Amino acid sequence: MQWKGYTLNPFQVEAATAIEAGRNVLLAAPTGAGKTLVAEYAIERAVQSGRRAIYTSPIKALSNQKFRDFKQEGMRVGLMTGDLTLDPDAPIVIMTTEIFRNAVFEDPARFHDTDFVIFDEVHFVDDLERGTVWEESLIFAPPHVRFVGLSATIANLQEFGGWIRSVRPQELAIIEHTKRPVPLAHRLFHPDAGVFQLAQRPKAIAFHERAAARDQRHGGRAGRRERERSRWGDKRERSQGRRIPVGPRPYVLLLDEIQHRQLLPVLYFCFSRKECEIKAERSMGRRLLDRAERQRMQQTFDEICARFELDPEQDPGLRGILGRALQGVGFHHAGMLPIHKEVVERLFTSSLLKLLFTTETFALGINMPARTVVFDLLRKFDGVQMDYMKSRDYLQMAGRAGRQGLDKSGLVLSILEDEDLREAPLSRYHSGKVEPITSRFNLSYSTILNLYDRLGSKGLLEAYDKSFAAFQAQKGTPATRAKKRGAARAALAARVQILRDAGYLGDDGLLPRGKLAQRINGYEIQATELLWSGVLDKMDMHQLAATFTALIHEERRRAEPRGHRREHGPLMLEATEAVRRFVAIEVLQGVEQPIKEPDWGIAAAVDSWSRGGSVDDLERFAHTDAGDVVRTLRMAIQMMRQVRSTVGKGEQLGARLEEAIVAINRDVVDAKRQFELG
Repeated sequence: MQWKGYTLNPFQVEAATAIEAGRNVLLAAPTGAGKTLVAEYAIERAVQSGRRAIYTSPIKALSNQKFRDFKQEGMRVGLMTGDLTLDPDAPIVIMTTEIFRNAVFEDPARFHDTDFVIFDEVHFVDDLERGTVWEESLIFAPPHVRFVGLSATIANLQEFGGWIRSVRPQELAIIEHTKRPVPLAHRLFHPDAGVFQLAQRPKAIAFHERAAARDQRHGGRAGRRERERSRWGDKRERSQGRRIPVGPRPYVLLLDEIQHRQLLPVLYFCFSRKECEIKAERSMGRRLLDRAERQRMQQTFDEICARFELDPEQDPGLRGILGRALQGVGFHHAGMLPIHKEVVERLFTSSLLKLLFTTETFALGINMPARTVVFDLLRKFDGVQMDYMKSRDYLQMAGRAGRQGLDKSGLVLSILEDEDLREAPLSRYHSGKVEPITSRFNLSYSTILNLYDRLGSKGLLEAYDKSFAAFQAQKGTPATRAKKRGAARAALAARVQILRDAGYLGDDGLLPRGKLAQRINGYEIQATELLWSGVLDKMDMHQLAATFTALIHEERRRAEPRGHRREHGPLMLEATEAVRRFVAIEVLQGVEQPIKEPDWGIAAAVDSWSRGGSVDDLERFAHTDAGDVVRTLRMAIQMMRQVRSTVGKGEQLGARLEEAIVAINRDVVDAKRQFELG
């Protein structure tokens, strides 16, 4: 079967046939296998028949990339990511999954002419914080809408497909393709054993034990662990005081070997932003580019700066990016300014950046493969403790190794610490077996308000009964099933009771407070409590900007507490107390994780920015990465727009919110301008 100049492979033909037959499609295939072609086939069929298609993705960067891809093909395409809304009535609209779910509740009639919704990365159903959004979208989308779910490998694909069959009226084709177009070769590295294969693990352990014994003979084990740690250069391992020099760090030896064997470019994954920066700086002496490549790099950098109207003379961050890039080195993480990340990504796709140190977010969806992938550590902080990462996470990142049409195979190298030699689940990673996906269904207050308004309390119970959680709970004995169902219903009843006690729900439906919250998506309870308390009416535009960012901002966990706490002003305290009214009701109902209270940690930075401050001021006052503050500001703008449309532009508060939006939506914060220039 030929389509768009491609000869479709068997799994693509199977998917296309299912689309033609009017079915839903659930497709699991490795990165780079050609899943997107199936999505494009469904989209073209929808548009040719005079209907619309929606493409959803879990991250804004992926949405933006898809928008550009479709635009390049000459299609009329819209974009809705919260940061940006461009041509929302186009026949193809790219949006984040949250925006799709919200639209399903707010205005289901808008989908009357929608044929297909594409769910990219549908295994995000398993995401602890956001997975419920995918479930709600599948359950509550209008019945005529068909779905194409795209995913990496899913262990319980048949079970997941079985649940989709139970909630969607159309037949479902479940398609699994396991062969990677560019196979992966997995290797391990330990300083005592060098590079080795998994089968040689016992030999590597023996090498290490001999080295440890030798160490003991020469002055005992005194500080052996500390010396090992000092060689790694990881933030967890850098001790206070003088470091003991014991030769090159293991990662340096490994990169020397990779460079010598001409296995560049390399994506080097670290689980710490600071580590990315430190390792990039330490690699500056490698000089990975020849003179001609350096000239091309300079030219490419100048072109990118011209396109985005950037001035490196005024931006030390940009000058740093260029300095590293001219050596073939870079780093990329979520704490960088969005425009700086964009520059690094474009330099990497030019194939001139040979060594990129990055965090795991780089592996999500964005198509930027390399010859080799290196893991700095196999353990990462899971919010509670350091633990070995999931196979799915390992494979998502490892999948970036191997460039189609350029490499016969992709090389994946994991640097092992001493205990990893025995304890790391290496066979699980190398076998390609992933964990089954688990439902994270957890009706938010927003969803409860919307469902209660449409279907009453009976509809809420039916919503749970349709969930993937309920489907998975059918396993086990009748007593186990009844217990799980009872627990889920009790949790739902508790949330409904909280909304009743807080004055959002009444016997006859939504009360005025509930109707207000229903019109706001994300932090809807906090925003409603602030509106209802009247505290927002007392604020000027600078205070409004600081307050809405405080609702969103959460200080990143640190080893040491920050020492620059500021006193909160009277309006800050009043806003916090307004939100605590609801928190107190949750606590009485035994809720373990109440809604988030305002975090004023970046209030001084936002105040400075809204008064015309610079990016340097932003970072200086925030005591955190500028990229985090910009992301929070963009989300606050989105939220203020919602609240402004809820209270009305004509009202005094609406007018001040508009002023606050204009004051902070400039320069590096202005997502629309950055997007339109690029």
